[in-house]
Amino acid sequence: MASSLDTLCGQAFGAKQYYLLGIYKQRAILVLTLVSVVVAVVWAYTGQILLLFGQDPEIAMGAGSYIRWMIPALFVYGPLQCHVRFLQTQNIVLPVMASSGVTALSHVLVCWLLVYKLGLGNKGAALANAISYLANVSILALYIRLSPSCKSTWTGVSKEAFRGIVSFMKLAVPSALMVCLEWWSFELLVLLSGLLPNPKLEASVLSISLNTGSLAFMIPFGLGAAISTRVSNELGAGRPEAACLATRVIMVLGLATGVSLGLIMISVRNLWGYAYSNEKEVVEYIARMMPILSVSIIFDDLQCVLSGVVRGCGLQKIGACVNLSAYYLVGIPAALCFAFVYQLGGMVLILPPIPYREFQLHL
Repeated sequence: MASSLDTLCGQAFGAKQYYLLGIYKQRAILVLTLVSVVVAVVWAYTGQILLLFGQDPEIAMGAGSYIRWMIPALFVYGPLQCHVRFLQTQNIVLPVMASSGVTALSHVLVCWLLVYKLGLGNKGAALANAISYLANVSILALYIRLSPSCKSTWTGVSKEAFRGIVSFMKLAVPSALMVCLEWWSFELLVLLSGLLPNPKLEASVLSISLNTGSLAFMIPFGLGAAISTRVSNELGAGRPEAACLATRVIMVLGLATGVSLGLIMISVRNLWGYAYSNEKEVVEYIARMMPILSVSIIFDDLQCVLSGVVRGCGLQKIGACVNLSAYYLVGIPAALCFAFVYQLGGMVLILPPIPYREFQLHL
């Protein structure tokens, strides 16, 4: 839902209506906090929900315990994303990068203290996320309050933030659906892997594969954020031709990045599994997955930068409809067919991203 600020704050900044950025940020924080309460209730019963879907009891209870301890992080992550987008749409990125770097480095120490020193295990890892998010948002909030760069865009708490919530939701809900429909499809693939023979191996390997894809995704994600800001700023300033030129440039960069990442993934395929496990079976399985992931990341890069263009234009409703069609009418049915009807195993669960990414690009 915070991605709606890519449109609202970006276009307001381009139109030089600077005071609106602070109002939009406050309104987004208010809405996201209320939504987080609902999500927290669902997270509290995650273990029981997974059992209802037929998951392995040990896996379900472990996941349920971890996600309950992640609830504090949920209430901090929303405001953090609002602060990041508030600064990002003003082309203020160095403070965001510095803050993220500091908290990432300190996160290692916090994890060590909670997981090993205090013996909290995966509960400590979950709490470490909340602490790191809190540190990050505190640094950014302090910067916004003290920096002269935000003097015209942050004028303090305003009652106007409580108005126009309905109109904000009209953009925030499609923004959330656009992102969630994509994320949920991958989570659904992990759930499906738990229904296969040898579910622990299948779920572990698929989780590692998706984690690897998410790691590679960070680069095109940055490109998507950059083009979202550029397009929204240019449209807000009344320069659509400049927005079109920026879109063509980012498409070339996205393709080049995808090919480069794919080649790297293929070159390290026999070693990458050792970063997650010492079991030979897992490492060999990951090695077979990597060429498929390398092809997927090319389409992923292009889809990611185009999603940034969609957010910059304020066309999240179209983006949500495209994701719904691509993932749930093409991708997930293909995964079910390959894995369960033709009994091709867990590896084919990672295959659907390739055709439905291509389907998205055509749409």
